Amino acid sequence: MPVQFPILSKSNRLQKLVLKANEENSDEINILDFPGGPKAFEICAKFCYGMTVTLNAYNVVAARCAAEYLEMTEDIDRGNLIFKIEVFLNSSIFRSWKDSIIVLQTTKSLLPWSEDLKIVGRCIDSIASKTSVDPANITWSYTYNRKLSVPDKIVEDGFKFREKIESVPRDWWVEDMCELDVDLYKRVMISVKSKGRMDGTVIGEALKTYAVRWLPDTFDEMVSDGCTWKYKYLVETLVCLLPSDKGVGCPCSLLLKLLKIAIFVGVDDLPREDLVKRISLKLHEASVNDLLIPAQSPQTTLYDVELVKCLVNRYMTNEKYSQDLSVEKNDDDFVLWHGHGYVLNVGKIIDGYLSEIANDPNLTLVSFIDLSQSIPESARPTHDGLYKAIDTYLKEHPSLTKAERKKICALMDVKKLTTDVSTHAAQNERLPLRVVVQVLFFEQVRASAGVQALKNNTRDASNSMTNTDEECEKTAADDNNYLKRQMSKLKIKDEEFQKNGKLMKKNSKNNKSGLQLLPSRSRRIFDKLWVIVKGHGENRSSETSGSSQSATSMVPGDTKSSGSSSRQRRHSIS
Repeated sequence: MPVQFPILSKSNRLQKLVLKANEENSDEINILDFPGGPKAFEICAKFCYGMTVTLNAYNVVAARCAAEYLEMTEDIDRGNLIFKIEVFLNSSIFRSWKDSIIVLQTTKSLLPWSEDLKIVGRCIDSIASKTSVDPANITWSYTYNRKLSVPDKIVEDGFKFREKIESVPRDWWVEDMCELDVDLYKRVMISVKSKGRMDGTVIGEALKTYAVRWLPDTFDEMVSDGCTWKYKYLVETLVCLLPSDKGVGCPCSLLLKLLKIAIFVGVDDLPREDLVKRISLKLHEASVNDLLIPAQSPQTTLYDVELVKCLVNRYMTNEKYSQDLSVEKNDDDFVLWHGHGYVLNVGKIIDGYLSEIANDPNLTLVSFIDLSQSIPESARPTHDGLYKAIDTYLKEHPSLTKAERKKICALMDVKKLTTDVSTHAAQNERLPLRVVVQVLFFEQVRASAGVQALKNNTRDASNSMTNTDEECEKTAADDNNYLKRQMSKLKIKDEEFQKNGKLMKKNSKNNKSGLQLLPSRSRRIFDKLWVIVKGHGENRSSETSGSSQSATSMVPGDTKSSGSSSRQRRHSIS
């Protein structure tokens, strides 16, 4: 029929189908599996009849696949539709950043046509090439509202010039890429990495942004979706895209999030091991919440303590190797900062982690002690965090035997407790008596050392300069105030002691200060210590760093008993 002639003249496939229908004496032809559907066929038909056709990033792939199906080539008619679309793709689409991304997204619904026509590959190459452009040369709009700001600026001579007041960040492209399906995203990122011009830190930022966009925040969301296989594939993909240098790139928080999900959805051992290796190099960047990885059956604890212990042990092994290597290279600055500063961070993190897991009734004493001892002494300049963790564990595990309480408290060095924590420990009824003795003894040694230091300072000052009477009185008053502050930290005043060393309350006239007395058990111990320290503290400060047995030997009789009222007056931090 005449109306069919224009479309037949431009489509080789339709000519063959019509010829076959005539041979079979049929008035119909069947077009099966037409790519792009009716809308794509409409574009082809309009082109054949000379009607205006509007191509854009959303329909160009469908039109190209439809034209290929209809065989609208140059052999049939010069300037045919395939040629026109190819010109549009090369001159417009692949030169545009966002159009390239949009077109790549549309290719998924048109497989395998879009793949066979190499549209997918060309889009990927276009996108990857643009990510590698020097940010200073980027002039196109990108990432939603993050457009270049180039206002006009008038200079003194009256001329105008365009000035970038905001430089383009190196990771300008990562947000737009998040709209891609995981398969296409993987291919683009592989292409970006293969060009070798992208820094590992930027790669890590891109992966982090994609993970935040597509991974759920909680396990409940993951279960409700009913698509754990999808998250498993996503985690495996992100792990395989991590920078080759395990020490840089993705932040530790992202790696730990990937590890949590990997364990939950049952990711294979190889990707999980890769994550563990990377985390063990960056553990100093983690937070306590990052390390709260839920335990899986058959573990009975709330959190996977063994995994964290493994991470700490690997980290310390890596640190030792790094320090040994730095010593060989005489790189002292590296040792001081990386070897010590980072280890201190890990010490704080693990002490905080111990405080969190100490609330778990199923956490064994052995697990707590092993994890605590995985941190070297150099990582704990103070033991305040460890004390809090131990106190929490004692509170949540009241059935511990006396021997077990002594064992866990042996982790703590009372000489490394701050004054405030020492004051708390002296009133803590959960601590073994021996620990309380040590706390009281070393706190008094510390106070005595402070008194001696003040005396020395005063003597030096009097030898070096002549003070007026008012200045001497002021100095004495300052010294007295300092001593009072030191004594008030232990809730004790010097005036409360008699010759025999026993505590007694003040007269009712002087008892309005509201000072608290130590519990009865600690008070009896302190009575004996005070006499010794008061007389010999100045000469024995160097001896206090020795064995703690010397402290306990001072109270042979009173260590076994304590009043029940004293236990009611004690408190704990938790």
